Amino acid sequence: MRTDCSIEFTLVEFGRYCADEGVERHLMAPYSPQQNGVVERCNQTVVGMAWSMLKAKKMLAEFWREAVNTAVFIFNRATTKSLKGMTPFEA
Repeated sequence: MRTDCSIEFTLVEFGRYCADEGVERHLMAPYSPQQNGVVERCNQTVVGMAWSMLKAKKMLAEFWREAVNTAVFIFNRATTKSLKGMTPFEA
């Protein structure tokens, strides 16, 4: 897992959870999105999907949170070339 050095990702409890679950962590330098291009691109895709859903149905920005949740749900279940036909959820 790649994360920035935000407080929630550097807590001892979070580190212990990752170790218990076998999750390999990589902390990126703060304020350097260039180091985490894959995640930044995914975020850009999710934001675009959310805005598209809101605009297509002429919904108010107050539904932003639900639109993002829905976009992430769809994104995690769509196949990708980089995962050779698997979804991020399956990987």
